[in-house]
Amino acid sequence: MDTPTLLTHLETHAVPLTLPRGGTLRWDDADLHKAAYTADPEGYALLGLAPGVRPWQRARVLLQVLAASQAGLDDATRTTLARLARVLTLALPPAHVITVLLGLRRLRANHKHTTRAALRFVLEHPDADALIAERRPALRDCFEHALGKATARGCARRIADGDTGSDYLQRRLLRFLTAPHHALRRVPALYAADPQANPQQQAAAPREPVLAVERTPPHPGTVTATNRGDIAATLVHLYRGGPAEELYVALDRYLADAVAGYPRFPGAVGLVLDASASMRGYGERQWALMSQAAALRMVLSRVCDRLEVVEVGGDERVPRGATDLATGVLDALAVGPDLVAVVSDGYENVFPGDLARVAATLPHAGVTTPVLFCHAMFTRTDDLTLRRPAPALPQRGFWHQDDFDELLPWMFGHCTAGEPWLRAALHARLDALDRQAAQIGGIAA
Repeated sequence: MDTPTLLTHLETHAVPLTLPRGGTLRWDDADLHKAAYTADPEGYALLGLAPGVRPWQRARVLLQVLAASQAGLDDATRTTLARLARVLTLALPPAHVITVLLGLRRLRANHKHTTRAALRFVLEHPDADALIAERRPALRDCFEHALGKATARGCARRIADGDTGSDYLQRRLLRFLTAPHHALRRVPALYAADPQANPQQQAAAPREPVLAVERTPPHPGTVTATNRGDIAATLVHLYRGGPAEELYVALDRYLADAVAGYPRFPGAVGLVLDASASMRGYGERQWALMSQAAALRMVLSRVCDRLEVVEVGGDERVPRGATDLATGVLDALAVGPDLVAVVSDGYENVFPGDLARVAATLPHAGVTTPVLFCHAMFTRTDDLTLRRPAPALPQRGFWHQDDFDELLPWMFGHCTAGEPWLRAALHARLDALDRQAAQIGGIAA
């Protein structure tokens, strides 16, 4: 599985899954998802929880996980996939999940894990009553596909006749559920007479996920040097001559909070840190880029077993001079890292084009170490047209401390040493979301 390529695709490809009436499921990247699942079922599925993945890509991950057979998988992997399916059915908009379940019907995919996930969504989702009222025909189709039409209708008849837990009902329906009592009132609702179509009723259907996967802290309407995250803001105050003792105490606390959720990276990172004059900036942007770059360096220093920093120009407290990124990359490679990350605003003013030429030459010289370019930006909408000194290098921008949640998985995903880090980080993310999902389920019950 090509993790960097797949992760970038999951974060950028937003085309919806569609189900034309009477046609086949339109899934334009099905081969990519199937190949990634085949190569590493657990690793692929966990990537669906990576920060920044588009909702329709998470829907595709759910579809692939539920459509594929689990024959030959060990118990631990099956458990991970089941937990992920539960999280995604709550973390996606209900309409996305319904599209996935109807897609499984079109694909004629039905395994025990598929049945379990479908029934729990239809009958145990916290908004199940409202969803059934608004999407009754679709959810009835999902229910009948999960159990088989004859079995589903047989269960519905028995419940309507007062059956609350016969052996038949237990073996064919209730054993798949965590809160079987919901089925006793919701299955009859699936088979109630459909009301006449009412556009206002349709608009009232729940549209938002009940489980938040992404952190969405409020971002400032007007960006300044000091509202781009606590670490960078504290550094700006230090650079401006603020009370050092108090600020260093706060900085240590902010760093500890920032890295608390990250596992330890067992490899070595060569960090080329642009400390040239342009990184200092001027006016309202003074220290904005340098502080954000330094914040990333500090986070990496606490996460990585070994961080080798090569400063280009001056240093982070006294940015000065010109930018010689190419020499910095060569110096970083000389320490034998697992990956090299160039952190810069993108202005290469010593031998312009040199970084691109060095990057193109490295593979021919037998250098296989990944070299990445991390753009320090003032806002997420910065124009980088003239700030791409090596367009062929993998590149990603960051302007706020919150961006580190996406930046670090992208960085470490490019090297072999990063694979266990990424898996551990996503397992921790799944654990946290699964606990929230269990609480939501408890409230709904």
